[in-house]
Amino acid sequence: MTIIEAVTLGVVQGLTEFLPISSTAHLRIVPALFGWDDPGAAYSAVIQCGTLLAVCLALRHDIAALLRGLAAGLWSGQPLATPDSRAAIMVALGTLPIVVVGFACRHLIRGEARRLEVVTAALFAATLLMAGAELLCRWRSRRGEAGRSGIEKMTFVDGLTMGLVQVLALVPGTSRSGVTISSGMATGLDRSTAARFSFLLSLPAVAAAGLLEAWQQRREIFGSTEAVATAAVGTLAAAVVGYLSIRWLLRILTSQTLWPFVVYRLALVAWLVAWLAGGQTVAPAG
Repeated sequence: MTIIEAVTLGVVQGLTEFLPISSTAHLRIVPALFGWDDPGAAYSAVIQCGTLLAVCLALRHDIAALLRGLAAGLWSGQPLATPDSRAAIMVALGTLPIVVVGFACRHLIRGEARRLEVVTAALFAATLLMAGAELLCRWRSRRGEAGRSGIEKMTFVDGLTMGLVQVLALVPGTSRSGVTISSGMATGLDRSTAARFSFLLSLPAVAAAGLLEAWQQRREIFGSTEAVATAAVGTLAAAVVGYLSIRWLLRILTSQTLWPFVVYRLALVAWLVAWLAGGQTVAPAG
């Protein structure tokens, strides 16, 4: 992998990790479009550490509040007493499903699940979920029901449902942010609160995936000076662009809907179907 490829993929990762359009799909599509080798699930997971850093910086106050609340709750023997403590526990419990399923299905995720046919199908299916969440919100709005705003308004049903739905993001093309934000909206949260918790929920899963892949594929990723350089450059690019994109998305979701992303995903699905029908090679990563 060249430095140009590493920077390009880092920018793609940073732009698409938080926008509900699927980073893994774009990390699979962009190399295929330019005729580059598939970077593989391992490299994708490692540069996700850049977007992990972006979340930590963008939501540092939220993260600090959750950690303080959890520590105070555990110290007092009442871990569910405060909203921050409850939210921290929801993040922990909501992470368990993706960790268990991700480990059990790791070989499938690294191989066949990265086929462009699978990516296309996942893009379409998750887009239907996003559209359904928006239609449900519109129906509630017409009945005068506003979405619950603020992490303190969340319930364990919200958090655990988002955690279960996050498992779908193991399939490239789904979009972790897309399905978890949609899930939060479906259980009654407003878009901004659903997005904020979605990003907090991503922290343990992304950290675990990145560290595990870095360790298991350490010879491939860090086996040479060139490999280390491309991984570092890609991660840095993902961090910078990811920070900008998360701040932008949290701001626009206070007044905008997910419909522009739904339209974009449907257009991408149509283009992929046409591209694949034209005989594009779709072999998974080796």
